[in-house]
Amino acid sequence: MTTTPAKTAFVSNQPVDRPAVKISGLRKSFDGRLVLDRVDLEVPAGKIVSIIGQSGGGKTTLMRCVNLLERPDEGTITVGDETIFADGQVTCRNLAKLRQRVGMVFQRFNLFPHLTAVENVVLAQMQAAGIGEREAVERAVKLLTRVGLAKRAMAYPEQMSGGEQQRVAIARALALEPTVLLFDEPTSALDPESTGEVLRVMRELAADGMTMILVTHELPFAKEVSDWVVFIDGGLIIEQGTAGDVLDRPTEARTAAYVARYASPG
Repeated sequence: MTTTPAKTAFVSNQPVDRPAVKISGLRKSFDGRLVLDRVDLEVPAGKIVSIIGQSGGGKTTLMRCVNLLERPDEGTITVGDETIFADGQVTCRNLAKLRQRVGMVFQRFNLFPHLTAVENVVLAQMQAAGIGEREAVERAVKLLTRVGLAKRAMAYPEQMSGGEQQRVAIARALALEPTVLLFDEPTSALDPESTGEVLRVMRELAADGMTMILVTHELPFAKEVSDWVVFIDGGLIIEQGTAGDVLDRPTEARTAAYVARYASPG
């Protein structure tokens, strides 16, 4: 069974019966090894939820199940008002549309090296959403401006810093107008200045009401950006609560040991 958190329930200004993402009884195995064991999690709309834990503990697998990049074995996943997985079956009517609604920003950016920043954002729209080139270019320019890269639109990835590349990746995901954004270790390859740039963009997105799920082992970053923190270990949610509760006042021994190891920057 998943360990029941001792903290107070998450308080949101959204209706409690309409979370952006709801996961119930999720199980996932790889080659007979149980990676997620009956995980329950609700992500309120417009909030940033960070998932922390040791490598191999199940945090990235949990996040990838949200847009069915990994298919669970059991459980239920609901995104908005649509149940996308239940009773061992994918129930999502359109996986391509799901992955537009639930965008993903990867650790290593995944930009096309032969395309400029604006071309990377344009291509995503034309290929994934069938948007015409003119509209796609206009939207790409607006989004690059939004993430502070208006002057870097014609730069190639090799000409940009890691933080700039990550912000292009965020703009590319935003171009598909998602309702939820997933971030897989978005700052692990970045220096402190670039991390600050990404943090600023995520804060602005949160202020605009974007729901975000973040997998990270960088606890100072998680503490700075998160409304809610989930510690997962051995496929179980061991503890969850506000960033201050989990990262400053953990109640579970495994959480405390993890925090003590990773709490300091660098």
